[in-house]
Amino acid sequence: LSLSLSLLPGCYEEYSSSSSSTSRAAGMNGNGPSKLVDPLEDPVPGLGTYEDFNTIDWVREKSKDRDRHREITKKSRQSTVALLHSVSDAFSGWLLMLLVGLMSGALAGGIDIAAHWLTDMKDGVCLIGFWFNHEHCCWTSNETTFQERDRCPQWQSWGELITGTSEGAFAYVVNYLMYILWALLFSFLAVILVRAFAPYACGSGIPEIKTILSGFIIRGYLGKWTLIIKTITLVLAVSSGLSLGKEGPLVHVACCCANILCHLFTKYRKNEAKRREVLSAAAAVGVSVAFGAPIGGVLFSLEEVSYYFPLKTLWRSFFAALVAAFTLRSINPFGNSRLVLFYVEFHAPWHLVELAPFILLGIFGGLWGALFIRANIAWCKIRKSTRLGHYPVIEVLVVAALTALVAYPNSYTRMSGAELISELFNDCSLLDSSQLCGYKQVHLADRPAGEGLYTALWQLALALVFKMMITVITFGMKVPSGLFIPSMLAYYNHDSFIFKGWCSPGADCITPGLYAMVGAAACLGGVTRMTVSLVVIMFELTGGLEYIVPLMAATMTSKWVADAFGREGIYEAHIRLNGYPFLEPKEEFDHSSLAVDVMRPRRSDPALAVLTQDGMTVGEVEALVESTHYSGFPVVVSPESQRLVGFVLRRDLLISIDNARKRQEGVVSASTVVFTEHALAQAADAPPPLRLRGIMDLSPFTVTDHTPMDITVDIFRKLGLRQCLVTHNGRLLGIITKKDILKHMAQIANRDPDSILFN
Repeated sequence: LSLSLSLLPGCYEEYSSSSSSTSRAAGMNGNGPSKLVDPLEDPVPGLGTYEDFNTIDWVREKSKDRDRHREITKKSRQSTVALLHSVSDAFSGWLLMLLVGLMSGALAGGIDIAAHWLTDMKDGVCLIGFWFNHEHCCWTSNETTFQERDRCPQWQSWGELITGTSEGAFAYVVNYLMYILWALLFSFLAVILVRAFAPYACGSGIPEIKTILSGFIIRGYLGKWTLIIKTITLVLAVSSGLSLGKEGPLVHVACCCANILCHLFTKYRKNEAKRREVLSAAAAVGVSVAFGAPIGGVLFSLEEVSYYFPLKTLWRSFFAALVAAFTLRSINPFGNSRLVLFYVEFHAPWHLVELAPFILLGIFGGLWGALFIRANIAWCKIRKSTRLGHYPVIEVLVVAALTALVAYPNSYTRMSGAELISELFNDCSLLDSSQLCGYKQVHLADRPAGEGLYTALWQLALALVFKMMITVITFGMKVPSGLFIPSMLAYYNHDSFIFKGWCSPGADCITPGLYAMVGAAACLGGVTRMTVSLVVIMFELTGGLEYIVPLMAATMTSKWVADAFGREGIYEAHIRLNGYPFLEPKEEFDHSSLAVDVMRPRRSDPALAVLTQDGMTVGEVEALVESTHYSGFPVVVSPESQRLVGFVLRRDLLISIDNARKRQEGVVSASTVVFTEHALAQAADAPPPLRLRGIMDLSPFTVTDHTPMDITVDIFRKLGLRQCLVTHNGRLLGIITKKDILKHMAQIANRDPDSILFN
């Protein structure tokens, strides 16, 4: 996250126009004009592609796909081969979803296994094979007892290995130092690999994926190098003990898989809008393998990240999430036949009186979420605006050292995030050896809290405070990082007057793990502002249908409380911090401005740069393009009438002129550029005209100068426009781009309009 321009890849993809056609038009030999190159009849390579850090034209991409589909359907009636091509084209989307699910599930399984192994390596090593983690090492041991199932002679701590004993101060110091050294090594490798090979592999990736799904181009963000480095460094970052999770980065990993696999299929490789449908499904796959929640993943993609989500994408997302979950289940990375380490099942019913503490947890989660967003964004701004941002490696090492130093003495901060959540979600039983189940009596009912439980609660309270502070600093560093889920714990006392009325003796009245689960949902909801998808994810994690109401109550309360301090979630806040052109669908536009107030040129600006349909030469067009930096130009009848004819993209214009100079004889700077269907009569000695009607958008979106801006903003959101032309009685007045709208909205909210960096 918080990528500064200096960390973006130094070389962007540029179009290299090389003529692949061997048939050149006949030259001018005095007998007549050469064949004219028309982009409509003779497609030019590179047309319809986009520059880096620009927004795609959704309407054009969808129109292009409809034309392609119409052509395939028409041909399928003519021959058997064409019919088979039509069937394979229709089936290719499902095949792509199958491949995305298989690849993402396999990578997620590998990440889980590797992270578990490296996390345990900080504590010790397995003597029968260093590649075994602690749990697997002790599985084969005959000396393991049920009470101490994590103790076996085959597994030795570093203190025991070096000093020969596991007891005593010296062994503790050795273990402490080895824990810090391994944490520093893992974090150093993670940040160095990110910095050297894939700067885009840092952070959670969800803010950028939301922006990409809205139509923005960030070349390399979902490339093969980003996938390889993100997968490796995610394992290292999680294993280092930094206060971060792997859930967000797994969404980025799944989207990288989808983007790479899209290149195997022509209809997804050549169409940016179709590719974004696949990426929406991949976001669902990422959540499916992160939380073991296929349905929650689909809802997460629909609610949180997707910009365009047709019904067909819903079905394919569900299929891909299902395949990914099945693949992960087949790998069984945790050895418990579950998709996550912290899967639990609660059976005790909840009581109506408990709604009050659930709502209190929701209030706490909302306050924490609002506080976290403000603190994290403030810290990221400090990182971007000071010298701290120039030393990402030192920053990561210092934070890793501080985290390890403070975390080791407390068992709840020493364990990994997934293990901690598993411990907190767990429902105590007679056979449980956890400190959190340290009750005085053996019987399940009427158990007063023992000393071990009070100690555990103190440690847990300290862990909560520490995690809150360190996560603010960690989220946004130059390593892969997702949001750690803070959880809370409750324990009970039967003698309290509150419980006497409805808590019968000998029965389990309160489930402590349920409070941890509700607290986790409330905090995550306060930070991300997710609602429906979050409740379904937590439901799929626990399998407890009866706890839907407590989760809904806490999540909605959390969202309401957090929204009172600001409507932006953490992902939207980072999108705004990075200056990406993202029109948030949840944000309401309630200002009374008109299109004429936002359009360019303003009254003090020079006149709008336009092309005329038949009155300009190649030299004049090239001079206009070189003297401006605009992404496109309106085409008008003449400078005097200013009647709108169409719109031409800058990139398409340059590629077409360059291509015509190579493939059409006689094109010189004095050649006339024609955007009409039929070229005007020219003098016999005049160079042949350059016909570019084929690259012109004949139906650009227009609004009148008196169109209210709230309607204009809705048009931009729902159609995914990159620009809209403003007219008055058919005459062209100006242009509104997505960037203009975002700057206008920033001004209304008293923010810096120049914070919008990209087009």
